[in-house]
Amino acid sequence: MKKLNLLYLFILNLLLISCGSNSGKKKSDFSLFTETEKNEFQLGESVQLKIRNIKNRQIDSAALYFQEKYITSSKGEPSLQLQLQNFKLGNHVARAIVFSEGETDTITLPVKIYNNIPPTVYTYRIINTYPHDQTAYTQGLEFYRDTLYESTGQYGSSTLRKTNFETGEVLQQAELADKYFGEGLSILNDKIYQLTWNEGEGLIYDVTTLERQGSFKFNNSKEGWGLCNDGHQFYKSDGTEKIWILNGKTLVEETFIQPTTHRSVSTQLNELEWVEGMIYANTYQKDGVAIINPENGAIEGLINFQGLREKVTQHANLDVLNGIAYNPNTKKLYVTGKNWDKLFEVEIVER
Repeated sequence: MKKLNLLYLFILNLLLISCGSNSGKKKSDFSLFTETEKNEFQLGESVQLKIRNIKNRQIDSAALYFQEKYITSSKGEPSLQLQLQNFKLGNHVARAIVFSEGETDTITLPVKIYNNIPPTVYTYRIINTYPHDQTAYTQGLEFYRDTLYESTGQYGSSTLRKTNFETGEVLQQAELADKYFGEGLSILNDKIYQLTWNEGEGLIYDVTTLERQGSFKFNNSKEGWGLCNDGHQFYKSDGTEKIWILNGKTLVEETFIQPTTHRSVSTQLNELEWVEGMIYANTYQKDGVAIINPENGAIEGLINFQGLREKVTQHANLDVLNGIAYNPNTKKLYVTGKNWDKLFEVEIVER
């Protein structure tokens, strides 16, 4: 009987809390819509948002928020203007708080923002060709102080390597436990950060010895794909439309950008590389590399690497393009692929 009474009190408390909360109320008497009845726009457009008053209640005022910023407010039957300048691209939600008859209602509207300029299209020119370990299932590639580091994948054979890129020789290697599938890597302040695929964990190493020093968890994303850094913070892909931005000290995924062209939001972005203020990202199982503005996610360029895979030895385990490395000291760019026996120094040429 005591247990029954306690259960009754618990349910009653839940009902009371729900009734006093906006989230527990019936469907709102208001809705948010655009003057043109569309929700896809391009950067730079002005969007006129209005509130549909379903029950003809008196509206005292309304406030508009977008991408965690207060935008504007209006009194009476409000019309709220949203100027799409200096915002991140992709899929977002406009939120309005309506003040009416002593109550507040929060209403939302999905808003998709495309870039207002098509990406510039590039091709490539091969400058040099170097040997590369054909058994390496390349997941991450990055220069640090003129030395090339590589992360390889596959359960039971994932590694972290320090290599001589001119000869293909593996100078040093650390093997991952069989439970890990190695993914992208990036190096900051003498530490190597290597992602794992489905384990929700990143691994930390000393850049000189390749000894494990710790690990970190993925707090928002479920998977690890590609990783790069700008000298202060990390950028991490996870196969979705998001590139997560990680705090360089805590490694917490604090926010994200969505790589977007003038007509679509991209997914399946894999290996990442920081190149002169931009993020280079290859699309998994494709021959293209996107050049992404890290501030708003705009895809400002597309590099077509079609035909490069045909220039390596063809064999049963040959896989897709994956591996971008930029040496900031020499200003040279290198690409390879999974189980490719060649590393290419390339020059990017506008088509």
